[in-house]
Amino acid sequence: MRNIFEVKEPPGVEPAPPSVYGYRPYILSFSAAWASAMYGYDSAFIGGTLALPSFKRAYGLDVASPSQLASLSSNIVSTFQGGAFFGSMFGFYLAERFGRKPILLLSAVIFSIGAGMQLGGIIGLLYAGRALTGLGVGATSMILPIYISECAPPLIRGRLVGLFEVMLQVALVFGFWVNYGVNLNISPDNPAQWHIPVAIQLVPAGLLLLTVPFFCVESPRWLVSKNRSADAQASLAWVRNLPEDHHYVQQELSRIEHGVNHELEMAGDSSGRFTLFRELMAPGVRNRVTIGTLLMVLQNLTGINAINYYSPTIFKAIGFTGTSVGLLATGVYGLVKMASCFIFVAFFVDKVGRRLPLLVGSVGAGIAMYYMGIYVAVSDSLNKAPPRDAGANAALAMVYVYAIFYGFSWNGIPWLYTSEILPTRVRTLGMATGVCIQWLSQFMVVYALPYMIKGIGYGTFIFFGTCTVLAFFFAYFFVPETKGVTIEDMEMLFGRDVSCIAVKARKNYIAHRNDPDSAVYQTEVMKSDRDDREEV
Repeated sequence: MRNIFEVKEPPGVEPAPPSVYGYRPYILSFSAAWASAMYGYDSAFIGGTLALPSFKRAYGLDVASPSQLASLSSNIVSTFQGGAFFGSMFGFYLAERFGRKPILLLSAVIFSIGAGMQLGGIIGLLYAGRALTGLGVGATSMILPIYISECAPPLIRGRLVGLFEVMLQVALVFGFWVNYGVNLNISPDNPAQWHIPVAIQLVPAGLLLLTVPFFCVESPRWLVSKNRSADAQASLAWVRNLPEDHHYVQQELSRIEHGVNHELEMAGDSSGRFTLFRELMAPGVRNRVTIGTLLMVLQNLTGINAINYYSPTIFKAIGFTGTSVGLLATGVYGLVKMASCFIFVAFFVDKVGRRLPLLVGSVGAGIAMYYMGIYVAVSDSLNKAPPRDAGANAALAMVYVYAIFYGFSWNGIPWLYTSEILPTRVRTLGMATGVCIQWLSQFMVVYALPYMIKGIGYGTFIFFGTCTVLAFFFAYFFVPETKGVTIEDMEMLFGRDVSCIAVKARKNYIAHRNDPDSAVYQTEVMKSDRDDREEV
């Protein structure tokens, strides 16, 4: 039986030593990915916690009118997105100046302070705590995919960056089920009913602080960009589990240095003294920033965070009422999405690629959203409790169908794609731009959703379904496949003289990957030279 985890080098390229694909890249990625668990749990727990009777009583939501409730819910949830927006901006500056690893640790500390403040039972502290946790998550969500991408061997880069989304989904499930468990087993009169889900935020932050110092090294590519080649060599040797003088480490370090120097030459300043913002807008770079940013925006406009943050509200809209029923349905939704995401990341992302899943996922998720919208319109479930008939069960099933299709496509690929296509010199700034826009669009969606459900009803689902159709056409025309392409060779897909049409860009890469400037070509030449020396 064929090994689904087998890693095969492209034809003509020297196979890497087995240790390159050993445990170290995985343990590094897993340790750093506790940062995405902070993000995932925070995304999931707040919607269910808002529905807990004890939380409503503690913050006066139980006596609020429908319009007041919509306003308070929007403010409590969206304060997190506001903090994350600024966190991604500050994270860029700090990560570019001090490195990737210190920012992961600093973000965990800020997140922990914010989580502790939310336990006070005072609305002002709740808002401030949500803003601080958002600040920490915003910085890590920007730097984590970059960090893993810069440390990962190219042939398993998708799988390793995908751990960002897997950990997020696992934490998401915990957030959903913790609320269901405390609602079922703890009295509404006991403050512990809402204290427990809020306090669990401290777990992934604590694990991040414990693991990163021991199992993570600084990014070799960042070190090279700061003219610290000796440190870069040591980091690269550790994560590849090879001696520093091993020829594979020397070759990879040479490719990284060549890539950074090539970027400097393309920027017109080989000394490195140029404005990063100007380079970000240069031909061959601004198109990558645009693609990454639009992927992030479309990720939100397909409706995922509407379900993540307001799942009980969504289930109520399709006729499943009651706190326990809504939380149970939400928990199942989380399990389905987690399983779909895990299977895709573990077995398919580095084999199937990025482009095809985006297209297939758009079709399935769009159909599911349109069905939910039609059902809400026909059954009038927002104004009366519909019968639990086949139509209602199908609407519930469509939430899970949406979770499956979204889980293997738009869930994690935008983060992976944006982190891998940008040049090393501006990768942090470009990723920060995309992530800032991601948090801004997420803020708009989660802030607007209660008002959308109240104002346009079934049109909410039609809106998200239509955005998913737009996402399909965008991916089809403008998102070329990057599977197996080294970071240094992305120029062949997105260079200034390359077509912006996805199919033509991929053809350009295939036609020119043996160019003397490409990493693939250099590896083949080095292999040929070594073979010649061995024959002599």
